[in-house]
Amino acid sequence: MSRTSLLCCVDVGSTFTKAALVDTGSGRLVATGAHRTTVGSDVLHGLDAAVAATGHTPDGVLVCSSAGGGLRLAVVGYERLVTAQAGHRVGLSAGAKVVHVAAGPLDRAGLAQLRAARPDVVLLVGGTDGGDTDTISHNAARLAAARWRVPTVLAGNADCREQLETLLAGAGVPVVAVGNVLPAIGVLDPGPARAAIRQMFLQHVIGGKKLSRGPRFASLVRAATPDAVLTGVELLAGHTGHDLLVVDVGGATTDVYSVLVPDAEQLAGVRDDVAGTMWAARTVEGDLGMRWSAPGVVAAAQAEKLLVPGEAAALDAAAEARAAHPGYVADDGTERAADRRLAELAVTVALRRHARGEAAVAGGPRRGGRDLRDVALVIGSGGVLRHSPPDVAQAVLGAGLGDTAGGWPLPRHPRVVVDASYILAAAGLLAAEHPAAAAALLAAELR
Repeated sequence: MSRTSLLCCVDVGSTFTKAALVDTGSGRLVATGAHRTTVGSDVLHGLDAAVAATGHTPDGVLVCSSAGGGLRLAVVGYERLVTAQAGHRVGLSAGAKVVHVAAGPLDRAGLAQLRAARPDVVLLVGGTDGGDTDTISHNAARLAAARWRVPTVLAGNADCREQLETLLAGAGVPVVAVGNVLPAIGVLDPGPARAAIRQMFLQHVIGGKKLSRGPRFASLVRAATPDAVLTGVELLAGHTGHDLLVVDVGGATTDVYSVLVPDAEQLAGVRDDVAGTMWAARTVEGDLGMRWSAPGVVAAAQAEKLLVPGEAAALDAAAEARAAHPGYVADDGTERAADRRLAELAVTVALRRHARGEAAVAGGPRRGGRDLRDVALVIGSGGVLRHSPPDVAQAVLGAGLGDTAGGWPLPRHPRVVVDASYILAAAGLLAAEHPAAAAALLAAELR
């Protein structure tokens, strides 16, 4: 094996930094390493320690990051059920945490709400190609007049794209214009906007997170972690030809990714979702996490009627303690049991929300649900699964996959595995320049 083929793929998370050393000639996983993320000082300290823990000196390092809150995205669109919803879905697929969605013409109050959300990037959408131009033009003019300086991706009606790009750039707004996220009703085209959001993240955002003192960290980062993971999931689905599902249980959020492989009839058929279908989709549950968001797990489980009588008080106390001390590691049987129960509930609620879809308004009809019956492979991720015995990890995932009362169609015959070596993010990082190695890595470790 030539040394020139060794690349270290590093995921800098909010709590831990994980490294996977890959031989790009064969796609073989050579070694892994991890270190607590040193976000309190300089994330490079933890990154370098994780790389050193692999026991090798790589020829290159590729990084994805969700440290410092990851990528915060606001969507400004036309109709909440159409272009704003489409933009929201595209933003999630780009690895962003969508912190604000505005629909319709921005007024003074709307602009204030947008500022208060503190987005890193704004996705400005509105109108199908050949459709309404008034709303997106109004909103672009509002941002220009407000001396907006947050990087903005313009991905709306093609009829006014060039004019609005000139307007925004002339007002000093960092802007990039790309193809419409919703060129026609029911037709979702996430690729151009997703790529532009990724580029904005790399050029304007990651260096501004103050995660590291010098430019080296920003030069190593290739993507937000969820973006890299979804790329890895898409690559795996493309090579298997089967529907896939990933559940990533983190300290602050629980993310669910699914890739559905459409047949020709589905691609050509009637589109009953006006905001379009995301064949590769991600949802982020910001209230479901093992540490910072642990109290939200208990609250959500109560709302879903998942708790058994007498369970709430003790579990709520355990959740509050974890939120107060995010670095806590369960050190006895009682505390490990509490972690397991929180994880089971986080998985179950997150899967329900992902599969059932979201309501645009409280009590309204759900849109964007996922039919997961044909999922052939379920992959669990996150520290609580990686560091649990295999039977416990399987039981945690099984709680969600056996959720017959959840109001969603369960996968019928899935195989269940745990991504114990950070493979999905690593494959996503490798995919652009080393697709064969990325595919071989996935095939060897997860299939």
